Amino acid sequence: MTKYIMTRRIVLLFSAFLWIGITSFAQTPDTSQRLNLQECIQIALKNNDNVLHREMTSNIAKTNWQGSKGYMLPTLNADISHGLNTGRNIDPYTNTYANQTVRYGNYGLNTSITLFNVFSIQRAIKQNKLAFEASEFEVQNTKDIIALNVILQYLQVLTNEDLLSVSTQQRDVSQKQVERLDILNQSGSISPSQFYDLKGEYANNQLNVVNALDQLQTAQITLAQLLNVPYNKNQQLERIGLGDFSIITTDNTDSIYQAALHNLAVVKAAELRSRSALYGLKSYRSQRYPSLYFNGGVFTNYSSNATLQQYVNTTDVQTNGYVINDGTKLPVFATQDNYHPNKINYGDQFSNNFNSSFNIGISIPILNNFRNRTQIKTALYQQKDAEITLKTTKTQLQQNVEQAYVNVTSAKNRYAALTEQVDAYKESFREAEIKFNAGAINSVDYLIAKNNFDQANLNLIIAKYDYVLRSKILDYYSGKLTF
Repeated sequence: MTKYIMTRRIVLLFSAFLWIGITSFAQTPDTSQRLNLQECIQIALKNNDNVLHREMTSNIAKTNWQGSKGYMLPTLNADISHGLNTGRNIDPYTNTYANQTVRYGNYGLNTSITLFNVFSIQRAIKQNKLAFEASEFEVQNTKDIIALNVILQYLQVLTNEDLLSVSTQQRDVSQKQVERLDILNQSGSISPSQFYDLKGEYANNQLNVVNALDQLQTAQITLAQLLNVPYNKNQQLERIGLGDFSIITTDNTDSIYQAALHNLAVVKAAELRSRSALYGLKSYRSQRYPSLYFNGGVFTNYSSNATLQQYVNTTDVQTNGYVINDGTKLPVFATQDNYHPNKINYGDQFSNNFNSSFNIGISIPILNNFRNRTQIKTALYQQKDAEITLKTTKTQLQQNVEQAYVNVTSAKNRYAALTEQVDAYKESFREAEIKFNAGAINSVDYLIAKNNFDQANLNLIIAKYDYVLRSKILDYYSGKLTF
């Protein structure tokens, strides 16, 4: 009998050590893969597709802003054309008909600038500048939300690690009692019911460890998804104690709300979007009025038929006329200047044919297919929509602040109450364990005291991290949470 008891005890002890070894191995920190909170935030910001999308949108807005500033500058365009005319056609050099092949070229350089258009361009530039600034705050808001979610999930992993640790400790306590009562039960020193009560409790504690491990792995997977990295079951996180966070809840909701209006990127982005839409409306309205502009250009041309007549000499040439002298017709001679045509080279034609033109004019919009009218209406609706978005953002922000304040106050009170409860149940369980080991109370009373202490410990861990989580959300609205 004694040999059987010793053999069974060795088997139980070996199983216990094997279980503890496996659990410890699974939880052994891998310092080479240990991440702290700041590293997790940086990884998430680097890998998150929403951040990359927002950054691309911001780059587009910046390009639009920089491009709109170019409307303040004059335009400058060059025109170059070469052609070939055959048969009877107009010589572009002499503007006369020529029945031959003529090669020609036309060159021009023209500029145009808007001198005044009732500040439409300046307002469009301001609109695009504010839109770009709003997009940058939207990038920052996306980063803030991601960082906050990483912090909350990081703490959730730590919560589940502590829950697993406490569940493991509770299982170990039950295991030791089962081992002790097994010996006493085999020797007939206790009633079998007490042994099986503790054995059932031990099985329940083992189930709690399995559930806690499952919850921990689920939290780790969620964190890996936030970081956008493959899940690594061996990934370890640096521990953060409650003392690492400065939990201050002395501010009231009004001061927190005012701080949120001043600090949060989501509010600044909505304000800038509203102002940008207003400048867009003003810009389109300015286009209803006349605008003053300046145009100018320089031009020249070339023709292969262009020639220059060079004087050679003067000769007497008989004409068709005549005179009668004594009944005799005498021919009439006239002097004639003789010229030799010389082709004008390309460079001389380029400078000889140079001409320019400049003008200042006023453009008066009268009827443009109702395009400007439609643009104004669209801009007006966009401006009103931006105002509604800003108002909604502020209203939701105030509601979120009020809810966050209530949540952190309740979490603080719950944490304080559970701290007192754990202290009380700890002492109660200590005395119950002493009495149970001495045989002064039965297993039912012992299990009640143990379950009360175990549940209070679990509740305290949840309440502790819930208090920290709620506090971090409130710090985010207060502007005290920096990433």
